[in-house]
Amino acid sequence: MSSFIFHKTTIIIVLCLFGFSPIFAQIGCTDPLANNYNSAATQNDGSCTYNNTIVSPTNSFPLDITLSETSGLIFWNGKLWSHNDNGDTNLYEIDPNTATISGTVALSSQMNVDWEEIAQDADYVYVGDFGNNVNGNRTDLKILRVSKSSITAGAPQTDIINFSYNDQTDFTPQGANNTDFDCEAFIISEESIFLFTKEWVSGKTRVYKLPKIPGNYQAEFQETFDVDGLITGAVFKKNEGIIALSGYNSILQPFVFLLYDFTGEAFFSGNKRKLNLNLPFHQVEGITTEDGLNFFITNERFNTTGTIQKLHILNLTQYLDQQLNISTTEFDQFKIYPNPASSYIEILNTRNNYPLNFTIIDSTARTVMKGNLENKNSKITISELATGTYILQIGEKEIQSFRVIKK
Repeated sequence: MSSFIFHKTTIIIVLCLFGFSPIFAQIGCTDPLANNYNSAATQNDGSCTYNNTIVSPTNSFPLDITLSETSGLIFWNGKLWSHNDNGDTNLYEIDPNTATISGTVALSSQMNVDWEEIAQDADYVYVGDFGNNVNGNRTDLKILRVSKSSITAGAPQTDIINFSYNDQTDFTPQGANNTDFDCEAFIISEESIFLFTKEWVSGKTRVYKLPKIPGNYQAEFQETFDVDGLITGAVFKKNEGIIALSGYNSILQPFVFLLYDFTGEAFFSGNKRKLNLNLPFHQVEGITTEDGLNFFITNERFNTTGTIQKLHILNLTQYLDQQLNISTTEFDQFKIYPNPASSYIEILNTRNNYPLNFTIIDSTARTVMKGNLENKNSKITISELATGTYILQIGEKEIQSFRVIKK
């Protein structure tokens, strides 16, 4: 098997059972896909470099003219959700298979000054009214927080997170598209909101942090990174440790920036891979994913070049499957891997034409499963394992440990 989409169970292989116990961490590039990969490195120092890469969508669909200014995107309850960037106070539910509008939710109690992004956590949808490119001097930046239960009930309840940038002191009008205090992207963590600025002057992005509960705050500057472009959207897969940023450069060449293997909230401390999209003159605005491998992006209508609003699908498996630990793992005589069509785990007899007995033991030394693989290429499917660390044995021989995380 090469790679596959794996939604609900992740296997993390623990190598220390073979007696390898590093005393000194060696820093360097730990990504095998990078130009400067260091196989001896055990600690990622964020130095990985990559070849220029162009990615083409696997599919593109026109969006309804109603969404000609689509500006943000999330995946929730099997549907995509988007919105326009000014005036229109509706959220639009979109069928991900056809790009047709399948529902509308009106946030009629709110204004849309410049809605530029949408994000979510388990309980809320967040809409960023923080576009600031007209003069760079807005003093009413805000994020709308809408409970998912109220949306489902058909009566959306909204509260407000107001903020300013803690390092913005000059509110003199700067003119159109001439500020570094614009923003069109944010992500939600367990406790906080992280903003990624769209910097028209520097071509960089800065990260700011603020609480995700209603109130008035100063967004605290965290770090900056040169993306050589304008960041317009973000999606965060917390369990997989992946952030994807969408954007474009000064000639409307769109890109996706992948951030992974970072430490804590230092999102630019790990691998930073820029993928250019084979979509010339597309003003990409929104990005989201369900599984961390297949991404949806949208672009606004751009009349100058005749580019209409569209939904595009990107398969980024080859760039992210190692980060998600979904590649087949080969043991002494077995392979163990997630089934591509389900959340099950499969154990496969790879090398022998005679029966092999195996045992799976949990962290308390309790035997949770025994089985027999009759011959080469026979396999057994396991769905009963709970989240935890397990040891796989053949007979009395300890083979390997693995960790199951059910999401």
